[in-house]
Amino acid sequence: MKSFLKIYTDGGARGNPGPGAAAFVVVEAGRVIFKGSRFLGKTTNNKAEYNGVIMALAWLLNNKSAAANKDVFIFLDSQLIARQLGGFYKIKSENLKPLVKRIKNLLKKIPVNVNYSTVPREKNRLADAIVNKEIDENI
Repeated sequence: MKSFLKIYTDGGARGNPGPGAAAFVVVEAGRVIFKGSRFLGKTTNNKAEYNGVIMALAWLLNNKSAAANKDVFIFLDSQLIARQLGGFYKIKSENLKPLVKRIKNLLKKIPVNVNYSTVPREKNRLADAIVNKEIDENI
C-alpha cells in the first residue's frame, strides 16, 4: 500500500485586504513533521490561501525524499481555492493567476501526485493558529 503525506494549509488577512499571513503543516502517520509560516504584509484572504499552498509545495520541492513514493493530500478550509486548484472552478481574478502559475510550475518539478480537498475550519486549527500567530507577531 502506498503511503501518503497530509498537508494542511491556510492563509488569512485581517480586513481583506489587510495584514495577512500563510502557513502549512505537514503530517505523516498522524505526526506533525514540519510547520512553516510567513507574514505577507497587506494582502487578501485568497492570495494568502494560495501562498499557503505555494509554501507547502516549495517545501515538498526542497524535501523530495519526504514525499518520495507517496501521494500528497493538501487540505484547505477554502472551498474556492481547493476547487480552483482541482480544476473545478475557473480562476477569473487576474490577481490570482500569477499565483496559480507559480503553483503549476512547482508541481512540474515535484514527482508526486497532489490532491486538493476542503476540510472544515475545525480540522485545520493548527494551520489557522499559526497564521493568526504570524499576523499577531507582525502587526
